[in-house]
Amino acid sequence: MKTNQKPYVMYGIFIVNTLVFAAQYLLPQLHVEQQLGMFSPSVAFRHEYWRFVTPMFIHFGLMHFVLNAVVLVYMGKQCELIFGHGRFALVYFLSGVMGNLASFAFNNPTTLSGGASTALFGLFGAFLVIGWHFRDNPAMQALTKQFALFIVLNFAFGIFDTTIDLWGHLGGVIGGALMGEITALPVLKERFAPRSRITAGIFFIFFAVICVLLGFKKLGLPV
Repeated sequence: MKTNQKPYVMYGIFIVNTLVFAAQYLLPQLHVEQQLGMFSPSVAFRHEYWRFVTPMFIHFGLMHFVLNAVVLVYMGKQCELIFGHGRFALVYFLSGVMGNLASFAFNNPTTLSGGASTALFGLFGAFLVIGWHFRDNPAMQALTKQFALFIVLNFAFGIFDTTIDLWGHLGGVIGGALMGEITALPVLKERFAPRSRITAGIFFIFFAVICVLLGFKKLGLPV
């Protein structure tokens, strides 16, 4: 991807997040959080499978929205220019789905979770993989260290903050790391062995299936 192109996907995500948050704030009677957040019983008993995707667009409070928006703009812009539009979209949304699958599988059944952080942690995970493949590139290494520090700090704060969805973050990192290997980069693809990309795809599907099965089992449903 040429560096003079604009990160249109990131801008689109930012606009959707902003519009959804505005609806949450201005139209509380719609109960957007309850309708779109990850709530395991609604998925298992009411078959509301869109909740594996929609939690990425809701936020609980202004600070939650602002923090994720800042990270999305700062990191999303750089990642989209490096991955390209299509790869960036795949990494962002599929790692976000994996984060929500992890929330479905491991969080308390009464937990309502949401936020762009599952997808943002996916970007972190993907970029760690890219950093590994480009260990000889100082610019890539500098960005990788910045993103790695952010991951460590977020997990550290999450230990003391029970409102943070650690399972969602962990699932996002795992999903993002696998997607980073699967999608590779539009340049220097030879650094990503076909066998490792196929293996990452198999593991992604495996983890997704396991999370679904564990989520249903947690709620006492046959699997």
